[in-house]
Amino acid sequence: MKPIPDNLLEQALELLKKPGTVLLIPTETVYGLVCDWSDDPARERIYQLKQRDERKPLAMFAASTAMAAAAGVNFNNEAEKLLAEFAPGPITVIAPGCERYPTIGVRIPDHPFVLELLRRYGRPLASTSANASGRPNVLDPRDALAELSGPVDLVVDGGILPIDAAASTVVSVCETPCRILRQGPITQVAINQLLYSNK
Repeated sequence: MKPIPDNLLEQALELLKKPGTVLLIPTETVYGLVCDWSDDPARERIYQLKQRDERKPLAMFAASTAMAAAAGVNFNNEAEKLLAEFAPGPITVIAPGCERYPTIGVRIPDHPFVLELLRRYGRPLASTSANASGRPNVLDPRDALAELSGPVDLVVDGGILPIDAAASTVVSVCETPCRILRQGPITQVAINQLLYSNK
């Protein structure tokens, strides 16, 4: 993992205060695009940059379940168990949300820069992988910039991510039993063992 200068964290924090800001950042899985969770102009930019179908929701990056709950996520017992066990880490838990977003995919990233950004910003971020829609995930920020349909406001270069890096496991707990929507590093076996082994 390439060290990230402190001044980039300060720049990111200042930029996020401005409506419409989109950042390109590393995570422990793949490179991603992020903006303030409630910033509608920035959300629209992300969809345009990725040429992404606007019916596909953005995930929420949060520093904690408390931060996500304050933004409208209604954690049920399964969601709380999964995040307590596997977060911070490569799992996105789709939980019941609010009127505007009936379901919300929550992830607490296991990356020191992203966690510190979230903690100091004090608000969740909307996020998605930094590749053109339908293309493979990107592990190099230069590849991301080449695929996107326009510029971002800040590139946080964390170096080239490991070739075996994989996007997070996406699991929905809005149904019982829970359902994996995208397989990632955390397996169905591990999830079932945690949630259902005592039943």
